[in-house]
This record gives sequence, structure tokens and C-alpha cells, in this order.
Amino acid sequence: MKFTYNIEKKEAHTKARLGYFIYNDKKYYTPMFMPVGTQGTVKTLSPEELKEVKSGIILANTYHLWLRPGEDIVNKAGGLHKFMNYDGPILTDSGGFQVFSLASKDAITEEGVTFKNHLNGDKLILTPEKSIAIQNKLDSDIAMSFDECPPASATHEYMEESVKRTIRWAKRGKEVHNNPRQMLFGIVQGGAYQDLRKLSATETVKLNFDGYSIGGVANDGESKEDMYKAIDYSIPYLPENKLRYLMGIGEPIDLIEGVIRGVDIFDCVHPTRLARHGHAFTLDGKINLKNAKYKEDFTPISLECDCYACKNYTKAYIRHLITANETFGARLLSIHNIRFLTKLMEDIRKSINDDNILEFKKSFVLRYYGDNHE
Repeated sequence: MKFTYNIEKKEAHTKARLGYFIYNDKKYYTPMFMPVGTQGTVKTLSPEELKEVKSGIILANTYHLWLRPGEDIVNKAGGLHKFMNYDGPILTDSGGFQVFSLASKDAITEEGVTFKNHLNGDKLILTPEKSIAIQNKLDSDIAMSFDECPPASATHEYMEESVKRTIRWAKRGKEVHNNPRQMLFGIVQGGAYQDLRKLSATETVKLNFDGYSIGGVANDGESKEDMYKAIDYSIPYLPENKLRYLMGIGEPIDLIEGVIRGVDIFDCVHPTRLARHGHAFTLDGKINLKNAKYKEDFTPISLECDCYACKNYTKAYIRHLITANETFGARLLSIHNIRFLTKLMEDIRKSINDDNILEFKKSFVLRYYGDNHE
């Protein structure tokens, strides 16, 4: 279902924007953090639990759903919303990030990318046209263009070649996109090279997508400095009236810094992955519930959190579940960690409305990182 993005307020001292869109008669505010549901589910959580932690858009992974159950089965089910019983907005990635992690450099051609199926070793090829065709059948609300994801270490020469190929691929994908209910976003690449970010952004915007994302900041090897440069070098060339999406980012400070620089939506597997390893976000920093000091700690993960886990269970009990390898422990921590990030975004939105996001950042960093953060 297509929706219109509206800017309600711009923060007085930064590029931060408070915006909203209406979907299924419900108003969703940005900036927003989007949980990742790789296989058509956010790991361990039900759609009802996602609503309870106030999630908005969630992500599904084109590559994984292509391999199983297959886009045709999802299509026969009536699309992803019916298949997974989620009536909120869904974004599908292009599959590019997964494919490039599986492919060798010489497997990238103008046609697309050849790689081995990680499940059975079969040889597969994913092209811009194929990625869009899969997403059309998945019937997500937002589809992503197929892009190349070069490493941070790529030379300027290679990155320029890659950016130009991504632009050509974006054009090819847009030409075959044929789901009138679905929005299509373009992706800006270019590493930490200012001239290439400008080239990628200006040429991608010429193709007139429904929204734009900044890619290449969550591959292996990017520093925070390079990530922030990539945002700063891209944002000035993106339209004011369309959503801006920073891909693959979920560390609290990066969400705040991204918003300050003009980003609207973010996604990351971080909160659920941390949960499966026994880690929890708190306003005083991340904690590891596997630590012995929590064995007899009969207080909630956070007294300041309103999530189901914090209202009903103690650190000692959750630690027991995690050390006993009980799934319920990962589920409780996933509920908490996603709620921590959706609550952080609520606080960020309030700070934009109050024109004090820089003060908010300062106080958050001081408490979350202590004296360890520069």
C-alpha cells in the first residue's frame, strides 16, 4: 500500500526531521527504528508482540524468502502481510547484501551476481530484474533497488565503477517494477568518497524513486567516521519530501547521529541478535545477563522500561533462561531490546519537537557510555 510521507517539524539546530505517514488508517511517526524479520518473522516474536513494543515498519529479506519458501508460495498466500499475519507496513531488501557476502568479486557482471545457494550449494544468479520480480510477488509495501555492496576498503576506481553499475541496475529494476501497491526506493552508494556519494545521489534521484536509502555503511570494515561521512555526503542531494533510510544501523548513538544528519528510518538485526547472546540495552549501557552478578538480581532489566519483560520478569530469571538455553530468555530480551530502541526513537522525536536534540544526545551519551565515549 503506497503512502505519502509528510514532514511535521524540522529541528531548529540540526537537519533532524519529525515526520509521519498514514498506513491502514494508522499514523506512523518518524524517525523510526525498524526491526528485521529475515525469514518473514522477527526472531522469537509474534506480530502481536511487535505491536506491543510499538514497532512500525518491519523488514523481510528477499534473498532468504526467495530460497524458502519461495516468492510464488508467498504470492499464493496473498502476499507477505497475509502470509505472516502482519497488518503494519513491510519493507523488503533487495537481497544484494546477502548475495555479495556469498559471491566472489569476479562473479559480479553487468547482468547481475552469480553465487552459491548457502543452503544446498546450487549455482544461482540474481539480477536487478529478478530481485524486483521477487519483491513484486512478495507484495511488500516498500521494495529496494538491487545494488552492489562493495567493501569499505574498495579503491576510488573500483567504487566509481560500482556506483555507476548500481545506477544502471536501479534504472533496470525501476523499468520492470510492476506492483502498483508497492513503493520502490533507490540506494545511494559511494563509500566515504564525497564525489562518489554526490554522483550516486544525484543520478539516483534523477530516476525519481519513492524514497531513498543510504547504503554501504553496514558492510565489514566501516568506521563510525566513515559512516557519518557517507550520510553527510549523501543527504544534501536527497529530496526533502521523501523518506531517507540508513540501512543496517542499530547502535543507539548511530541512530541519534543519523537523525541529527537528516535520516528518517533505520533497520538492524542488532537488538534480536544481542538478545540471543544474553545482552540487553539499558540507559546505562549494554549489560550481559550471563554474568554471575545477575544470578541473584531479582530486579527488572530496567526500572525505566515499560516492556512486557521488564514488567513481569527479573534479571535472575532471564539469566537462568539464557544459561539454560531456553528460547523464552531470548524472546524476553528481544522484546526488551526492540522496545528500548522504539522508546529511544520516541524520545528522539520529542527532542526534535522541542528543538533540543543536541542536548538530548549529550545527556544520553553521558549516561549510556559514561566517560568512555568521545
